[in-house]
Amino acid sequence: MRRLVQRIPMGVAIRTVLILPLFIMASLASAAIAPVSFNLANGLRVIVQEDHRAPVVLTQVWYRVGSSDEPPGLTGLSHVLEHMMFKGTAKVPVGEFSRLVAYAGGDDNAYTNDNFTVYFQQHLADRLPLALELEADRMMGLTLDAEEFARELKVVMEERRLRTDDNPQALAMERFQALSLLSSPERNPTIGWMRDLERLTVEDARAWYQRWYAPANATLIVVGDVTVAQVRELVERYFAPLPLVSIPRRALIRELDSPGERSLSLTLPGQVPSLYIGFNLPSLASARDPKDAYALQLLSGVLDGGISARLERDVVRTNQAAAIRSGYDVLARGDTQLTITAVPAAGQSLTALREVILKSVYALRDEEVSADELAKVMANVRAQAVYGRDELDDRAQQLGRLDALGLPLTWDDELPARLKAITPKTIREVARQYLQPERLATLFLYTPNSPAPTQPVGVTP
Repeated sequence: MRRLVQRIPMGVAIRTVLILPLFIMASLASAAIAPVSFNLANGLRVIVQEDHRAPVVLTQVWYRVGSSDEPPGLTGLSHVLEHMMFKGTAKVPVGEFSRLVAYAGGDDNAYTNDNFTVYFQQHLADRLPLALELEADRMMGLTLDAEEFARELKVVMEERRLRTDDNPQALAMERFQALSLLSSPERNPTIGWMRDLERLTVEDARAWYQRWYAPANATLIVVGDVTVAQVRELVERYFAPLPLVSIPRRALIRELDSPGERSLSLTLPGQVPSLYIGFNLPSLASARDPKDAYALQLLSGVLDGGISARLERDVVRTNQAAAIRSGYDVLARGDTQLTITAVPAAGQSLTALREVILKSVYALRDEEVSADELAKVMANVRAQAVYGRDELDDRAQQLGRLDALGLPLTWDDELPARLKAITPKTIREVARQYLQPERLATLFLYTPNSPAPTQPVGVTP
């Protein structure tokens, strides 16, 4: 999917916010109008965030269905249906949706992930009626022509070949997901396994569409130069006539608490060997105590929250890795991971790099982080919150995720206070509880010029 806006890199945001000119801060503050939400009788949820700095509007329709909802044998179906949503209704023939958007000077696209399928348009503000009419029309009026489905399925299969099968890094990540997530449905790739794609039919897509695509399973988000009253009137006009349809229950995504240490070695064509490490962790949605999730969020920042973070200091600056990054999604739908990916420096083996990384990670179990480290992570969180409000796309994305998890739409404002309650002692406690070998998965990606070792990989306690 192409990006509508350019994100500000994490490292840049924290350094810039400290010297942000007052007029920019005032601009951001003036845009911080609280979002308003309401529901239609047919179950559609609507969230409106007014932002009058520019005469533009962004719409997003979030359907609460993604690849984690797909049963065995039907992987990739959500993504294929996303493609078909641009392929015609009784009112808007094939090819006309994006043509109408472009003719009005707008842009449109969509994406599918594990848990959601999201469709968005960006327009001048006075084109909002067009955007909403088009979205309402395809919400329950898709044609799903068999010939169009066959053609689009070939497009998706070619997309898989180009982005995954012919990309060693992407293929390794796909295998890593399957290795590290044993019981979670998120272990399957969003684009689907090729053998499943080869067997999908238009009847599969039609049943999936009828099962999940309805107002009661959707959230419409409108951000930009609009008013709540204006949006409400248009939503009532275009979406209220759609019927109320019952939607299946979605279960919370859970992973085994202690699945056991796992490792996998791959040798694929390519020039760059890589290391993939993951610890199975709860998110805010699945943690027994929300403080655990907030502490894990800060722990992740201590490891990789800028140029002074531990992985940069202990691994990159010591010439053990040429590049490293990590991530933890506190707002995942259920259980998630702390992931670390790294490329070894010249002459460094993957097994040695793994030991260096795990030594840095496990140090969090033995000693409390310093007050200075924690202060830097907190500053980073605050900076990201500021810039997350500056772009319409970023703000809409965050509103969609918060709504899907049932969190307050003001969660970003409340986050600093919640994180402030987390102490260095709390971070050490969650490190001791969750950063354990029985939660650890490792994938070693070798190239033909760096053969896999013949000896088993040792376990760092």
